[in-house]
Amino acid sequence: MRNDLETLKTLGKTIKVPMQYDPAVLDSFENKHQEHDYWVTFTAPEFTTLCPKTGQPDFATLTIRYVPGERMVESKSLKLYLFGFRNNGDFHEDVINIIYNDLDKLLKPKYMEVFGKFAARGGISIDPFVNGGRGAKFKALAAQRFAAFSGVRD
Repeated sequence: MRNDLETLKTLGKTIKVPMQYDPAVLDSFENKHQEHDYWVTFTAPEFTTLCPKTGQPDFATLTIRYVPGERMVESKSLKLYLFGFRNNGDFHEDVINIIYNDLDKLLKPKYMEVFGKFAARGGISIDPFVNGGRGAKFKALAAQRFAAFSGVRD
């Protein structure tokens, strides 16, 4: 067994699904390929959170994409973390920014983006996107991807 994985809290263990949002659930491990720039993408097609006013569920396909730095997120802990939003009441825009902030704090990736494609409710969908990068190369990438996502052109 790899010694560097012994500190992971959830992988290989039976864990109770969290009933509330809790960033402490997130685990990370060392990126063994820091010399390369590469993409890691997570897609959660059944992401659920609650409207903070009505308590009604909001469903989304959530996409988290990042270029790792020194740390990477462990996928089981990410799944449990995302489950915690099922009983959490926040607006779509808040949820996407909370996820971005928590993962950015944990991982300090070279680049990251979080996109929520929420199902329409009341005839309208809300699809928030947030991104950011570290260093000139990845700040430029963030600006390019943000412009492409929003349809803004120079």
